[in-house]
Amino acid sequence: MFAAYAARIDRDQPLSGLELGERPEPEARPGWTTVSVKAASLNHHDLWSLRGVGLGEESLPMILGCDAAGIDEDGNEVVLHSVIGQSGHGVGPREPRTILTERYQGTFAEKVTVPTWNLLPKPKELSFEEAACLPTAWLTAYRMLFTNAGVRPGDSVLVQGAGGGVATAAIVLGAAAGLRMLATSRDEAKRKRAVELGAEGAYEPGERLPRRVDAVIETVGAATWSHSVKSLKPGGTLVISGATSGPNPQATELNRIFFLELKVVGSTMGGKDELEDLLSFCAARGVRPVIDSTLPLDRAREGFEKMAGGDLFGKVVLTV
Repeated sequence: MFAAYAARIDRDQPLSGLELGERPEPEARPGWTTVSVKAASLNHHDLWSLRGVGLGEESLPMILGCDAAGIDEDGNEVVLHSVIGQSGHGVGPREPRTILTERYQGTFAEKVTVPTWNLLPKPKELSFEEAACLPTAWLTAYRMLFTNAGVRPGDSVLVQGAGGGVATAAIVLGAAAGLRMLATSRDEAKRKRAVELGAEGAYEPGERLPRRVDAVIETVGAATWSHSVKSLKPGGTLVISGATSGPNPQATELNRIFFLELKVVGSTMGGKDELEDLLSFCAARGVRPVIDSTLPLDRAREGFEKMAGGDLFGKVVLTV
């Protein structure tokens, strides 16, 4: 079957390890189901995998891709939950949780196999392309907002780095849920797009906001950390799920954190139950993932290059 896969690890030039070509079809195994992939979406996790983060040389070649929607062996339209081992279904009881492509072959292929427990029905309201955007970036944003930020309708939330997959998802989901969303971006066009998607205002990174916020959704890391902390109300919550600009900010703002009793909460992905709720929320409220571009699988390299260059707003989707 045709696939996009990591053939080599290169920390400095990750795309040099990306290859497109034929790979073996997945083998049947008890408690697992093979899905014919209709659409899959890119995440920064795929770039990090090519750099060797979470993926070792001993596991190569590894088909990339965490997210997918497709058709199972019985003809059902399904969405994949990409965390394997979280429940013990289909794996040994002591196997640690991993994301697809860390231990098991991923979704950038004509077929993928996962534990049957990891499959959820695709809502008829969502296309395969839309559904394929949800299991990583949108699920991460959903958990950050509705599980870890402690906010409720009417509260204000700052999203750093509008344009990235998680940040875009947070703006759309928060606005749909009645939160007052603010956003930052270095790019004027991305700031304008954030407002079109429901943000009340969009600002330059580091710019003073019109008011302090109840929570901050942080995925940028070092470059925006100080601004995130300074933007919070006393008792506010900073939820962080990534650090694309680096993990070590110049100033940690510890004095402000303890004096204002701020909360810093780490957040990673989400559970199957949260993905089920996210799918239902999107279907019921008419919320749709923001798709930057859709490419056939044999043009996956173009999608990787676009994501690596940061020249996107929303998700890049690959169709099979």
